[in-house]
Amino acid sequence: MSEQIVIHPYLRLSGLEPLVVRPETNFINIGERTNVTGSKKFARLIRENKFEEALSVARQQVENGAQILDVNMDDAMLDGVAAMTTFLNLLQAEPDIAKIPIMIDSSKFAIIEAGLKCVQGKCIVNSISLKEGEAKFIEQAIVCKSFGAAIVVMAFDEVGQADTLQRKVDICKRAYEILTQKVNYPPQDIIFDPNIFAIATGIEEHNNYAVDFIEATRQIKQQLPLAKVSGGVSNVSFSFRGNDVVREAIHAVFLYHAIRAGMDMGIVNAGQLAVYDEIEPTLRQLCEDVVLNRNNDHNQATEALIAYAETVKTKEKTVVKDEAWRNATVEERLKHALINGITDYIEVDTEEARLKYAQPLDVIEGPLMDGMNVVGDLFGAGKMFLPQVVKSARVMKKSVAILTPYIEAEKEVRKQAHLAAGTINQEAAGAAKILLATVKGDVHDIGKNIVGVVLGCNGYEVIDLGVMVPTDKILDTAIKENVDIIGLSGLITPSLDEMVHVAKEMKRRNMQQPLLIGGATTSRIHTAVKIAPEYPNGVVHVLDASRSVTVAGSLLSNDQKKGFLDQTANEYAQLRENFLNKKPVKQYISYHDALLNKTNINWQNYKPVKPQFIGNKVFDDYPLTELRTYIDWKPFFIAWEMHGNFPDILTDSIVGAEATKLYNDANALLDKIINEKWLVAKGTIGFYRAASQNDTLLVQHNEKTYHLECLRQQIKKAANQPNLSLADFVKPAENIDTADDYMGAFAVAIHGIEPHIRKFEVQHDDYNKIMLQALADRLAEAFAECLHARVRKEFWGYAPDEQFSNAELIHEQYQGIRPAPGYPACPDHTEKYKLFELLNATETTGIQLTESLAMYPGAAVCGWYFAHPQSQYFGVGKIQRDQLEDYAQRKNWSLDEAEKWLSPVLE
Repeated sequence: MSEQIVIHPYLRLSGLEPLVVRPETNFINIGERTNVTGSKKFARLIRENKFEEALSVARQQVENGAQILDVNMDDAMLDGVAAMTTFLNLLQAEPDIAKIPIMIDSSKFAIIEAGLKCVQGKCIVNSISLKEGEAKFIEQAIVCKSFGAAIVVMAFDEVGQADTLQRKVDICKRAYEILTQKVNYPPQDIIFDPNIFAIATGIEEHNNYAVDFIEATRQIKQQLPLAKVSGGVSNVSFSFRGNDVVREAIHAVFLYHAIRAGMDMGIVNAGQLAVYDEIEPTLRQLCEDVVLNRNNDHNQATEALIAYAETVKTKEKTVVKDEAWRNATVEERLKHALINGITDYIEVDTEEARLKYAQPLDVIEGPLMDGMNVVGDLFGAGKMFLPQVVKSARVMKKSVAILTPYIEAEKEVRKQAHLAAGTINQEAAGAAKILLATVKGDVHDIGKNIVGVVLGCNGYEVIDLGVMVPTDKILDTAIKENVDIIGLSGLITPSLDEMVHVAKEMKRRNMQQPLLIGGATTSRIHTAVKIAPEYPNGVVHVLDASRSVTVAGSLLSNDQKKGFLDQTANEYAQLRENFLNKKPVKQYISYHDALLNKTNINWQNYKPVKPQFIGNKVFDDYPLTELRTYIDWKPFFIAWEMHGNFPDILTDSIVGAEATKLYNDANALLDKIINEKWLVAKGTIGFYRAASQNDTLLVQHNEKTYHLECLRQQIKKAANQPNLSLADFVKPAENIDTADDYMGAFAVAIHGIEPHIRKFEVQHDDYNKIMLQALADRLAEAFAECLHARVRKEFWGYAPDEQFSNAELIHEQYQGIRPAPGYPACPDHTEKYKLFELLNATETTGIQLTESLAMYPGAAVCGWYFAHPQSQYFGVGKIQRDQLEDYAQRKNWSLDEAEKWLSPVLE
């Protein structure tokens, strides 16, 4: 009898790929809105019916880490229903965008309903309520349910917003009963917002608002199974706006009680980062009185807090270093230093603790691990963010480094004693070991480094083998070190095949360790379909650093491991079955028909602009001060798992305070990098005579003609929408000698990072190590952006009068594109060989290509330049067998070679 598969009642969303909101899931990032009222570029493109171009706005959000895409077409000058329908239909044909779930956002239900008819997978509707009555609520809920959507339900009825405990509970209960009993809505798909209002306003009717929310949360969670509770926490302290000290304390106290009552999620002011136990005792007591409405007759508690607030208000204008924690015990001092990332006194405190405890190992297993357990709990609860965790790890590593010589000396003494006595010296098993490695051919490791830090903060021993690690080295080391878990990382698509190879080798060697899979190109569906079948002893995809601890804990628990692996195997088996048996949801056309539907460009009336020079130009040491002004900071914050637009993220209600600290630290390090000349920017650009012949670009350089091969979209498009190929954007010609058009190429890199990385490693400073890697990546991208701007205005000169701000450059409002081989518009990595030969890139810039065609150093960017006004970014998506065969013939490949390099895009 086959084992029954248990389906847990989680909130499950999906685009082309699933997004399961499990109990351990932290905040879900809803990408910046694809919103006609929030983006001038998006609004302009929609109003001009340039929907295909508008997809670039959505694509950028997905590439920058959005987990859900919010789409809004509410504009008085638009036909919202038609705009939502057209845009979502086109979006579904772009796999790189449609892979994430959609949130259909509108104040008009007709637009929501139109969107529901277009979206595949399972989306979210934002929002419905009882404010227009029960009949309308049921009608809208039935529509949402019929499309399988999750819903946000506001605590609002015909009378108005819920403002008392009883009304909050009654409205939510009424809505829940209607949804679950009359509409049969899955309760896990219901999220309630019972409304958080300001307290301590001086109006006595407001004094119980926080208590009402906390108690309403408790009752909702008790009485309405599986429903979730959310709210905007910053509202609770609104009456103290301008006084961050008091607001932070109120938030910490409020969250302490609300989370204990069952609050699942919230829009939380950065003050939530304050640790409840570390709030100044008098302030904490006053906040308790106000939040819980104690001793508040005639606003006594409110007035007491207002009086205290006046005493701390002026202190905010100057930074006062609070050293009161130095009066605590050494255990409390170490805990405080770890939680707050303070290294100033770590040598003194570690030595004091070493002298106090019987053995130096006791310091690690005692106060240091106690502190790191608090850090892990705060991070897991979403009350601490990744930059803070990395700072905590720095403190921990520095303390352990001080203790290590004493621990080793004691080991030697015990060893000699055992040898003298003739007994066997068997050391304690120690912490669980986890091996991490970036697979062969791949050089990217920022994400892996962050995972290693987070795991280390939770007590695991991490063995990091670095980058470009061959399979044999990974597995030989795993056996030699007797590791408990193996983790693989990769960024480029060839790394996916390498991970499959590692899994096969683990099976051949009869290994038993679970295998973790992570990295930007990896996904749960790829892991389930391609990797998991090759290794029977546990393969798990890990989405990000915050999930790694939970997964590792489950795999290393004797009680949880079998159940966790069985559940994962069952889920992956279901994903495989769904994938293999899926009915085609998209229609494709033949490659012949796709060629006939190329981009419509009036070449007869187009006069190509000749570049200022033909050939290559090298930049040996480009000024970093200039590159700094071109930095796009948003991906920098995403690298630290902090999502939001820059500079808005610096004042974000959730991560603003920590984002500001991180930004200040980054700029301080950037000052040092520039002033002390740590890094060197090297690059090269080139311009060449070019012509197109169907999907081949002919490029002439040094009396040699290169054939650059392009792939074309084969998805069936809406009327008057072309099947795009990069070859469309260069003027056709019979041969290169008659060509009068041009294209360009570039390669840039940031060199010199290695000695500084080693220095930070010696100093046990993961925070600055990761910071330096992230900044080098940003400088490389800034270098590419800077040169592209100069190409448009100066070196090629087709847009000499261009004037854009950095924000407008980031949003690609300029003419022309710079797509990179290996990315959506040209997914064939092997075209880099031709690009590097054209530019003589390795000799002039020092960039080397690995066997998997990653670039070393990792902070490097390369690509092509196209100038035509109609050139645009796009994703090729999936191609059919007929195009694969044609492409293989043009490349002189066997079909096996073509499938190897193009498997990610082959339908």
